[in-house]
Amino acid sequence: MRDKEEQSLKEVKRVEKRAAEEARRIAEEQVRKKAYLAREQAIEEARKGRETKRSEKRATEEIEQLARDKARREAYFAMERAIAKAQEARKLKTKKQPPG
Repeated sequence: MRDKEEQSLKEVKRVEKRAAEEARRIAEEQVRKKAYLAREQAIEEARKGRETKRSEKRATEEIEQLARDKARREAYFAMERAIAKAQEARKLKTKKQPPG
């Protein structure tokens, strides 16, 4: 009878040890999962930050390009006006000169 009590006591201890081990394993898994999710969140936030920065840079570059294009067009039209004005001046000069 004493053997059965000892065996039963050993069985209870083994079950308790297994339950404690399972609880520890679950706790470790939760810690691992929490760390994984935190890491993933940090990666996602960094990605969003880079994306925002890229988007802002692209918008700035686009504004700068539009300004350069506008300046180029204005310079072109100013040059065209100067050419037209010079041609008109030559025409008037030729008209004023007597033939000859």
